[in-house]
Amino acid sequence: MSALSRGLRDVLEKRDLIMTLAVADFKKRFVGSALGIIWMFIQPIITVLIYFVIFQLGFKSQPVADVPYVLWLIPAIVPWFFFNDAWGGATNCLYEYQHLVKKMVFRVSILPIIKITASFLVHLIFIWILLAVYLLAGESPSLWWLQSLYYTACAAFLVLGLAYITASVNAFFKDMGQFVQIILQIGMWAAPIMWSTSMFPESVAFIFKLNPFYYIVEGYRGCFIYHEGFWQHPGLTLYFWCVAVVIFLIGTGLFRRLRPHFADVL
Repeated sequence: MSALSRGLRDVLEKRDLIMTLAVADFKKRFVGSALGIIWMFIQPIITVLIYFVIFQLGFKSQPVADVPYVLWLIPAIVPWFFFNDAWGGATNCLYEYQHLVKKMVFRVSILPIIKITASFLVHLIFIWILLAVYLLAGESPSLWWLQSLYYTACAAFLVLGLAYITASVNAFFKDMGQFVQIILQIGMWAAPIMWSTSMFPESVAFIFKLNPFYYIVEGYRGCFIYHEGFWQHPGLTLYFWCVAVVIFLIGTGLFRRLRPHFADVL
């Protein structure tokens, strides 16, 4: 577990630098754009509207868990937007910050953390939008909603381990970024975001539940719809953290092994 302690130490020691660069990364996305930050929300909002029109208005999807389809969809798709943005951005972080990679005194291991933190800043805005949608729909504020921060931390930890793997490989194999985008496209449909596992027999649903992101999707729905705590699903919680920790250890090990060669290949 030394990799976990080293990672935590990196975050604590460089927290000011991480936040400064993350905020700069957040602002950089809108430089020269007339609409600025609005562009960040146009595509996700259009995506939700498309699914709403197709599934709820077109296919006449019945309410799931006794809530309208759109209220069932949004808690699952919001963490996916974060995961998608964070993994895609962190995969290309070494190329984006290659001027820092080539500095001997810079701790390269914080670069994926910077990209994930920048995505988290965007995610916080989407959380507020999610809360606003539920309040406008007549839902009463609940302490269960606060648990979404725990599941966001789960998503951040999972994506950090994956990012260490893909960012390391991407330095040597430039097609890795495109490969990650394909995985994300498939992953959005492999995770029960637009559909429920109850549509399938348990033997088939079990396969989808092996996807660690299933834990996060259902966790968000547990916060806003079912009002359940993560401790009520000890098996899923244990499985998720075992998978996430293994991915993190593999990722940090690979990153540490390849780090001496990053400056040579970028």
